[in-house]
Amino acid sequence: MKTEKKLDLICMGRIAVDLYGQQVGSRLEDMGTFAKYLGGSSGNVAYGTAVQGLKSSMLARVGDEHMGRFLRDELEKVGCDTSHLVTDKERLTGLVILGIKDEDTFPLIFYRENCADMAISKEDFTEEYIASARCLAITGTHLSNPKTRDAVLTALEYARRNGVKTALDIDYRPVLWGLTSLGDGETRFIASDKVTEELQDVLGLFDVIVGTEEEFHICGGSTDTVEALKAVRKVSDAELVCKRGALGCSVYTDAIPETLDEGITVHGVRVDVLNVLGAGDAFMSGLLRGYLNGEGWEKACTYANACGALVVSRHGCAPAMPTKVELDNYLTRANDVKRPDLDPQLNHLHRVTTRKTGAWDELCILAFDHRSQLVDMAKEVGADVGKIPTLKKLILEASRQVSREAGLKGQSGLLCDSTFGQDVLNDVTGDNWWIGRPIEMPGSRPLEFEHGNIGSQLIDWPLEHVVKCLVFYSSEDDESIRTLQENTIAEAYQACLKSGHELLLEVILPDGVEKEDRLYIEAVSRFYSLGIKPDWWKLPALQSEAWVTLNSLIIEQDPYCRGVVILGLDAPVEELKKGFDQASGHDLIKGFMVGRTIFGEASKEWLSGDINNQEFINKTKSNYHEIIQLWKNRG
Repeated sequence: MKTEKKLDLICMGRIAVDLYGQQVGSRLEDMGTFAKYLGGSSGNVAYGTAVQGLKSSMLARVGDEHMGRFLRDELEKVGCDTSHLVTDKERLTGLVILGIKDEDTFPLIFYRENCADMAISKEDFTEEYIASARCLAITGTHLSNPKTRDAVLTALEYARRNGVKTALDIDYRPVLWGLTSLGDGETRFIASDKVTEELQDVLGLFDVIVGTEEEFHICGGSTDTVEALKAVRKVSDAELVCKRGALGCSVYTDAIPETLDEGITVHGVRVDVLNVLGAGDAFMSGLLRGYLNGEGWEKACTYANACGALVVSRHGCAPAMPTKVELDNYLTRANDVKRPDLDPQLNHLHRVTTRKTGAWDELCILAFDHRSQLVDMAKEVGADVGKIPTLKKLILEASRQVSREAGLKGQSGLLCDSTFGQDVLNDVTGDNWWIGRPIEMPGSRPLEFEHGNIGSQLIDWPLEHVVKCLVFYSSEDDESIRTLQENTIAEAYQACLKSGHELLLEVILPDGVEKEDRLYIEAVSRFYSLGIKPDWWKLPALQSEAWVTLNSLIIEQDPYCRGVVILGLDAPVEELKKGFDQASGHDLIKGFMVGRTIFGEASKEWLSGDINNQEFINKTKSNYHEIIQLWKNRG
């Protein structure tokens, strides 16, 4: 059979949800909160190789429930093929609960009783599918059960019949072979003649075998690593990659020498260890990048060691995996970066190259995060402030109708607050809209946060919500107020780095300051000089020449910036049109976020009782459509 190689790699084995205790240093019994990540050795490798630029595919099962859908989404967001990630309607997705106590203690419990990924069968894939890849990577856990073992052997048979490279990550977990109590997932090695025999029966089917010294001990039936490797060599011609922790790794392509260092030995980079869990999967991901790209063992092991080093310095497994851009940057500076988790350049690259939301190439956002303005409007017409939440629901309904009518799929979004619009936020979350919500106290200068400490606020926010922070700022402010505001913005930025939320920074010149384009350019430049790199900028309309300067500044300081959106400031339609026309041809300007120009007058009429709900929706829709057309026809 000759099949086109559409895939670089098929990963077959464990995939689960990791629930990681967030209180580093606590016993698992004492954890208060957990972070949810993609996990499982094969799932991690499918993810890790995808972000390293390989076309990977996941061969496994997940449950027909929220956790299964989460795993599928996580893989698809990084470009991993999930055509053979089967939905099992009779079993639940596996779970793992983990913690980080100290450098040597990582409590771990597997919840895998009759779980979905252990139900994989040979009926779940075809020979054509296996033949479509350049490599098939298996994890050892699936050799521990007769049914999954049968599926693995079938896949290996297909692979070897079709010239597909085969790789084994030994992935020895005694608990998953039934050698420990169910709650003891932390134990990494228990000798077992039965496990050794079952592994040795299949080692000859692999081209590459990867494991720690302890994992080769179980394969070779000896706790002497050299003797264990020699025992493996008797039953397999595979190239053997032995992971040696902080020392790096050694590769044995032929006869096993008398000392480990006599292999192709590539030393690792020393880093401060936070979390060893997942480091092996990161190692495998980097190794496969070099191996499948034909870069030789020295380069493949360099990638592997560096991937492992980055992951041991971070929380989590899959989300800690470096992307290709990040890894390449790290390798140019590895000897100087002792704490990758604290390196600003690496952390920024990791953040911006692992974004999981849409590309947002164009945005037509209706901004109705107004609070004080709507309160003033209600008081002006004698309306109850309690009507504002209902008003915001009507604005959302108008937005949804316009989105459908104008064909704004992938371009729709809103800015809305939690003070009056929490129901709106709850309603729209999960609909694949761009969603921003404010954190600033309306009108505050110096800047204050509306609901107190920003870090404690973001704990409760959905990750898809973008943090919008408006600051009335000028580079020519007195140093005292400028420093206060800069420190507050830095606090918001650091909170977003920690929580994983994107940040939109909106800059408006303070009252009494004459509008000059150069002041906005200076403000953006100043924030960059402070190490603040927002995902988005929100700025007033500028002249075309100023946009050219600003575009160059942003690209130089942060080429991964999502872009700039133009704010409305209740400007007349004619003024917005001029601003949109000036923005024409500048690719970094992604769209607009306009509010009261669209719904202001209609809101006043609705609050005063002069128009009903449907009339309000119709007026808002008409104005919104008009602004969208002005944007689409700009220039």
